Amino acid sequence: MKILHTGDWHIGKLVHGIHMTEDQRYLLDQLMDLIKQEKPDVMIIAGDIYDRSIPPVEAVELLDSFFSEAVLTHELKIIAIAGNHDSSDRLGFASRLLTDQGLHIHGNIEKDMKPILIEDASGPVYFYPIPYVEPAIVRAIYNDDDIKDHDTAMKKIISDIHANKPSTGRHICIAHGFIMGSMEPETSESERPLSIGGSEHVDVHYFEGFDYVALGHLHKPQKVKYEHIRYAGSLLKYSFSEANQKKSVTMVDMDAKGSLDIRQISLKPLKDMRIIKGKLGKLMDSKIYADTNTEDYIMAVLTDRGALMDAIGTLRSIYPNILKLEREVFEREAGLMQTSAGQAFAKKSILALFGEFYENVSAEAFTEEKQDVIACIMDALKQEGRAL
Repeated sequence: MKILHTGDWHIGKLVHGIHMTEDQRYLLDQLMDLIKQEKPDVMIIAGDIYDRSIPPVEAVELLDSFFSEAVLTHELKIIAIAGNHDSSDRLGFASRLLTDQGLHIHGNIEKDMKPILIEDASGPVYFYPIPYVEPAIVRAIYNDDDIKDHDTAMKKIISDIHANKPSTGRHICIAHGFIMGSMEPETSESERPLSIGGSEHVDVHYFEGFDYVALGHLHKPQKVKYEHIRYAGSLLKYSFSEANQKKSVTMVDMDAKGSLDIRQISLKPLKDMRIIKGKLGKLMDSKIYADTNTEDYIMAVLTDRGALMDAIGTLRSIYPNILKLEREVFEREAGLMQTSAGQAFAKKSILALFGEFYENVSAEAFTEEKQDVIACIMDALKQEGRAL
C-alpha cells in the first residue's frame, strides 16, 4: 500500500499580516500533480488543516476544491484528523456522509473507537485516527481521574486501541501532538503550544506497537526516535524560525509484512521565506540579489552601526515582500560591560564619562575623531549657556 502522509496545512493563515491562501493554493496544485503521478492509495492529513477554528470563506473553498478533485476524480481515500488549530465539531461535520465517498474526517474521539479498514492486495490495513483533544475531554470520555495531561490522555487512548485491535493485519496510527523521544524534536515559532510547563509532551514509547505512525503538530519533517514514527511537517514555512527547513510530504510504501520504504518529496513554494543579513548598502547591491527571487518573503537583519533613514522603505524597492526588519545587536568583544560607578567617576571629565558610555553601548572604540565631534558639541552647548 502506498500512503501519502502530510499535515499542518494551516489553510487561511496570516503571516505578518499577509494572507497565505494563494501560496497554499499553489502548493496544493503541486500536491495534486504529485497524487496524479504517484497514485497513492491513501492520503493522511495529520491535523491543523485550517489555521483557526472559524476559517475564512476562501480557505473553506480551497479545501473543498482540493478534496473534491482528489476523492471524486482520482478516487483517493483521505483520512484527516483535527489538530489544535481546527474546530473538531466543524471539521467533523457530515463525516458519516463523506465516508461513503472515501473521505474520512475525524474531529472527536470516542471510547472503543473503531479503526478505518482499507484493504490492498496483501490484506487489511487498519488506520487509527486520534484527533487532538484536551485531556479533560479524554478524562470525561473514559471516566478516569488519573488522566491529568496530554501524556496520560494519549496513553489511555492507545491502551484502548491495543486492547481492541485485531491480532493480524497492518496497523497505522494517526495523531496530533508533541511526541517526545530520547531527544527533543525541533520546534518552530508558528506552532501554538498545547499547554504550559511541559505537560503537552507525550512519550513516544506508546506508539511502538504500530507499523507506521503519522504525526502532525511540529512543522519540521522529522522522525521521533524511530524511522516509522514521523512528522511530515507543515506544507509551507510559516515563520522565519523555519527559514532553513526543507518542507516536504512523506511517501510511505508498505509491503505485505509492514516493512516500509519512506521518501520525503519536496514541493516548491510560490515564494520562499528566508533571512538576509548585511549592511543596507550591500543588500541593495545587484550582485547580492541577482540570482535570488526578490519576491520571496524576507526578514532583513541589518549590521550597520548608527542611524538609518527609512531602511525598510529602501529595502522594499528591491524586496517588495519584506515582512520583518531587525538590527544586529553588537556585544563588547572585551566581555562584561563596565561602568564608571565606584571608580571615582566624579573626578572624570564629562567627555571621558561619555566615552565609556559610548563604548559600552556601541561596542566601538571612542576614537579621537569622535572625541573631537563630541567636544565641539559640548563647547557649543556651553556657549549657549546650557549646563553640562
